[in-house]
Amino acid sequence: MLVAAACGQSTQPTPAATATGGAAATPAPTVASARGTGGELKIIYWQAPTILNPHQAGGTKDNDASRLILEPLASWGSDGKPVAILAAEVPTATNGGVSKDLTTVTWKLKTGVKWSDGSAFTADDVVFNFTYRCNKDTAATTAGACDSTASVTAKDATTVVVTYKAPNANFYEWGVGTADSVIQKAQFNDCVGTKAKDCAANQKPIGTGPYKLVDFKQGDVVAYAINDNFRDPNKPFFKTVTIKGGGDAEGAARAVCQTGEADYGWNLQIPLAVLQPMLSAAASKCQFPSSYNALERITINFANPDPSLGDKRSEPDTKHPFFSDINVRRALAMSANRAVVAEQLYGKPGGEAYCNVIVFPRSKNTDSFDVCKYDLAAAEKVLQDNGWVKGSDGVRAKGGVKLILSYQTSTNAARQKTQEVLKADWEKIGFKVNITNSSATTFFTNTAPDGYAKFYADLEEFASSQDPDPAGFLEQYVCEEVNAKANNWNKNNIGRYCNPEFDAIIKSLKAETDRAKRDQLAIQANDFLVKNVVVISLVNRTAPTPNGFSKGLKGVKQSAFDSSLWDVMDWTK
Repeated sequence: MLVAAACGQSTQPTPAATATGGAAATPAPTVASARGTGGELKIIYWQAPTILNPHQAGGTKDNDASRLILEPLASWGSDGKPVAILAAEVPTATNGGVSKDLTTVTWKLKTGVKWSDGSAFTADDVVFNFTYRCNKDTAATTAGACDSTASVTAKDATTVVVTYKAPNANFYEWGVGTADSVIQKAQFNDCVGTKAKDCAANQKPIGTGPYKLVDFKQGDVVAYAINDNFRDPNKPFFKTVTIKGGGDAEGAARAVCQTGEADYGWNLQIPLAVLQPMLSAAASKCQFPSSYNALERITINFANPDPSLGDKRSEPDTKHPFFSDINVRRALAMSANRAVVAEQLYGKPGGEAYCNVIVFPRSKNTDSFDVCKYDLAAAEKVLQDNGWVKGSDGVRAKGGVKLILSYQTSTNAARQKTQEVLKADWEKIGFKVNITNSSATTFFTNTAPDGYAKFYADLEEFASSQDPDPAGFLEQYVCEEVNAKANNWNKNNIGRYCNPEFDAIIKSLKAETDRAKRDQLAIQANDFLVKNVVVISLVNRTAPTPNGFSKGLKGVKQSAFDSSLWDVMDWTK
């Protein structure tokens, strides 16, 4: 599942699953605390949440806001291994939960779990989530795993059996992480299919998590109170939680690090020159976990975003006027100064210039690709040699088509400076670049005309995290995942790229059960995307994490692969 803002870590984790038995479950952290004695936990998400159903959400802001209420069977821990949440244990080959042929995974659920309305949580709720997500008319953003999954059935009230269509070495594909947060069957039963998009429950879900919803003002604030039916009598520590949205990353950083108005600030993505003084000040009130990883990248639109197309704008059956020429894409990649963006805006170790598309496993081949080397002269030559001639206005054209680009991103100081760096170099070689930005509250949605999902521009910049297994992240570039009006712009292939050759690599990757061979196929897929300039990676955003929290906040274990709030029930102060 693609999430539109980032989390991760800088070193390769232990793989999430292996063909011989899978990862052992990481014990959930335990903190001695008394339920509700901690008062209010104040959190700032300057990208304000707009929906609380992760299966209809398009951004991390929404997924995280829902995570205090809704839970998956297991979470991705900070070490890249699953941690049992609604499950009694993480299934492995050793405990008999994963079949030898890697086609079935049996999840045993915790007993006595209740929804916040007091009703019993059962295997039927988990099965319903398969029905909901895999109905094409539901257009769930989390439907990616449906392609691999044959069925999810209830063996009994506390046992769920996931059956894959073929042996699946990524056997935690279904059940782990925010994309697998379980919604209540009773609440959403009438919200399957075309009714899903506008279902009132999307804004007020009933959950099994440590908190229940008190109030939700879209694009502004979410207020929570303790779920009195939460299964652990000693948790959570905080009586109430408030997620305040709006503002900007710098304001959020100051609220956590300088004024102490907030306990936790998410994604403090601001230039290092601004952030560093806050961290090093003697009176600094914040600290940063060490686990983070996000790929800041440029997505290329392979469809035509021309407004004159009306309802056909950016639809996948249209063709971009000049990105269909790989030489134009190559020139853009070769003139993207990744080093300047990484060093001046993120600094070491905050980010490294990066040309790969996946982080785990990391390809070494990209070091030798010409599209990974910053070379303005070579980029200009590529355009000139392929018939793109510079006019008197400095803009290159071919066959009456001019290289005029629209480049959008969310409102964020680091991203606006990145736009300026790239625009300057791209215009030197013959492009005209129009840059725009919009509030993250609307940018990371599937509804706004200036949103990343509709993608009514030529280029757009954002970041997202990756699961320990690379298949899920790479799958966002297959034909089946192409975004369009027909699927409510909820699919993950935002750039509308489609290539049967690439799809064949991913099909082989998903069918392969040998870990070493899987890694090689993942690298092959990575290199295919890089050489064909399907996406232009810029910076691998590494530690220290942009998530900051007060020095008094304890028990925070940030995961590179899951919601920043996955373990909020363990936080104390």
